[in-house]
Amino acid sequence: SVIGGGSWATALVKVLSDRNKVNWWVRKEETRDFIKQHRHNPNYLTDVEIRLEHVDVGCDLEAALSAGDMVVLAVPSAFLHPTMAGIKPGTLRSRTVFSAIKGIVPESLSVVGDYMHRQFDIPVDRIGVITGPCHAEEVALEKLSYLTIACQDTVRAEQLGSMLTCRYLNTAISDDIYGTEYAAVLKNVIAIASGICRGLGYGDNFQAVLIASAIREIKRFVDAVHPISRDINDAAYLGDLLVTAYSQFSRNRMFGNMIGKGYSVHSAQMEMKMVAEGYYAVRCIHELNKKHNASLPICNAVYRILYENASPRQEMATLSASLG
Repeated sequence: SVIGGGSWATALVKVLSDRNKVNWWVRKEETRDFIKQHRHNPNYLTDVEIRLEHVDVGCDLEAALSAGDMVVLAVPSAFLHPTMAGIKPGTLRSRTVFSAIKGIVPESLSVVGDYMHRQFDIPVDRIGVITGPCHAEEVALEKLSYLTIACQDTVRAEQLGSMLTCRYLNTAISDDIYGTEYAAVLKNVIAIASGICRGLGYGDNFQAVLIASAIREIKRFVDAVHPISRDINDAAYLGDLLVTAYSQFSRNRMFGNMIGKGYSVHSAQMEMKMVAEGYYAVRCIHELNKKHNASLPICNAVYRILYENASPRQEMATLSASLG
């Protein structure tokens, strides 16, 4: 079962339905009806044809969650708690749940895996993460792409990996669910910083230094939260950061670019008509880091710009003097 109606949900449904029966939950009845009539999502990745002979589209969340042994969550993190509010814990206890969400649940200040474990009593070894380096748009275009599937029970990760692996999509397996998930959250914040710098007129030379500093910042935080042996230069960490910070498809980079050009947060959100996960994530990371006290100069600068109305130009000028 795939839960969500956005780009990643659509891309995952496309890949999974090539060889599997998929139950797809979307929030709005008009979206469900459009997909059933036209075989396309009316709002996201509109060129992707939905194989309705393999896809059952509906708006009954409890039914979708109960329909399959494996559930993939692909709704924005800011809306996960209200989306799941009416679901009984027993509905998910015996299922394997993978999150394709790159954000933190604001109500609990926790990554999605922790939230699902505490809220629905799902064993940790039945919870996993789908992360990059990958954009849904390129998966939809069938461009060669890579995903990392993380779960403490790597057999479950391998099971989902085999379902997703195809001519244009490769998968790697990891047992680092906390590191990969927090890194996926932080790279969205960094992508906003990258976009702000682009909007302010900084060039590629500075961007290179910014991202080199950012991967060290991510390492400091994930090592503080979950200190295990990991290579931060692996694709799941560094690769995911690079594609999000540089790609034309990155919503967070686009959002930051608009902020750098002088848009207010509200006007940038309204014009994008899409969710930039990094906007919500940076506030949550700011609160979480009060406990861990990792050095996060880039994240702190983005937080002050977005939530304290600090000058983007002044914050990035101050930041640039400390990088390198």
